[in-house]
Amino acid sequence: MKVAFISGTSIARSNLFDGWREETITTPDGVVGVRTRGDLVVLNRHGFGPPVPPHAINHRANIAALRAWGATEAVSLNSVGSLRADLPPGTLVSCSDYVCFTPATFHDDRLASQAPVVPNRLIARLLAGFAPAVPTGKVYVQMRGPRFETKAEIRIIRHWGDVVGMTMASEADLCQEAGIGYNSLCMIDNFAHGLTDHELSQEEFQRLVKTNQETVNRLVAHLLRQLAA
Repeated sequence: MKVAFISGTSIARSNLFDGWREETITTPDGVVGVRTRGDLVVLNRHGFGPPVPPHAINHRANIAALRAWGATEAVSLNSVGSLRADLPPGTLVSCSDYVCFTPATFHDDRLASQAPVVPNRLIARLLAGFAPAVPTGKVYVQMRGPRFETKAEIRIIRHWGDVVGMTMASEADLCQEAGIGYNSLCMIDNFAHGLTDHELSQEEFQRLVKTNQETVNRLVAHLLRQLAA
């Protein structure tokens, strides 16, 4: 089994992958930088250089690179906003389904008849022994970004799912087409805009992300130990 880790700011802020071998993989959709060690590869969806904003991420190239490398499973960590009062910032969740009205595909000339799924084949194994327990079976709502959602948008989509973000659904769509199992982990970094009386700003979001980094580092270290067992 060859496993890919997909993340963003959490990887950029972590030193857990320092010393891993740096490689570039050329795909028909673009060149992608990754870091590898044995049967593990880590990919920063925003790139290891100047970060690419969510709406401009080349998801096709990213997932094509993982397929070319030989990944059979992907473990994705996404930063999300909570759509529910009982899922506060600092909570980790795993999503088993998603809502997205701009599906991603490698094929622009055909109908994809297979409904996408999030198999989460590794989640139970990876989370064994991790505390606190991570709620599973949540629903991810993907918005385009790069801006945060308006209060009116949140009033609508909070009826569709549990968390909101800008990247997971595109990755899950393409992983299914590439034959890579997708395993979802999400760090809730903020309440969605308008869910509380507190105004959400970029500065406040960055502060919350930094606060949650210790939990993310602990989670990723745990995942690496589980895969090595």
